[in-house]
Amino acid sequence: MDFPGNLFVVAAPSGAGKSSLVCKLLSKDKGIQLSISYTTRPPRGQEEDGREYCFVDRDEFQRRIEAGDFLEWAEVHGNLYGTSRHWLQQRMAQGVDVMLEIDWQGAEQVKRQFSNAVSVFILPPSFEELEARLKRRGEDAPEVIARRLREARVETPHASTFDFIIVNHDISHALRDLQAIVVAQRLRYAAQHRAHPEVFKALGIC
Repeated sequence: MDFPGNLFVVAAPSGAGKSSLVCKLLSKDKGIQLSISYTTRPPRGQEEDGREYCFVDRDEFQRRIEAGDFLEWAEVHGNLYGTSRHWLQQRMAQGVDVMLEIDWQGAEQVKRQFSNAVSVFILPPSFEELEARLKRRGEDAPEVIARRLREARVETPHASTFDFIIVNHDISHALRDLQAIVVAQRLRYAAQHRAHPEVFKALGIC
């Protein structure tokens, strides 16, 4: 599939700072839209349906799987998450850059369908720091934190399949790294050709 908009896929173990990093990027770069995933997990804190996620029950999620509505879907921490195929393709066809904040399983599914998708994996400096961040977050019970740490040890080796790696020692430095990746992708020959076909045609460039 070849659309004028760029597709960025960001994944990380829970607590590595992925959501904070993506949120800061989106506040500074209005040319990127975050894909709102469907999920079967209940809302947390101040989350609203249609803003952070589209919250559905398992029956509805399964119906959408069978209808082929999802570009990718996966079960993470006991809950189902999926990306709307129609929404993403519609935005990219309009020339909008889209960012997916998903797990490594979903990233692999997306890369199989969008070979030019740019994948980024966010790593914590260490498992000890990851544990400290999960505890500081104050959202999870000790047994949930222990499970997330076990799952992080399974997830992090998959970083080797991603295009770019950002080690999140410091959120400001990590943000600059992510911004650099976005700019570099937008300036690639293929991306510029998709975004400005009239310029290439006028200049006689194939």
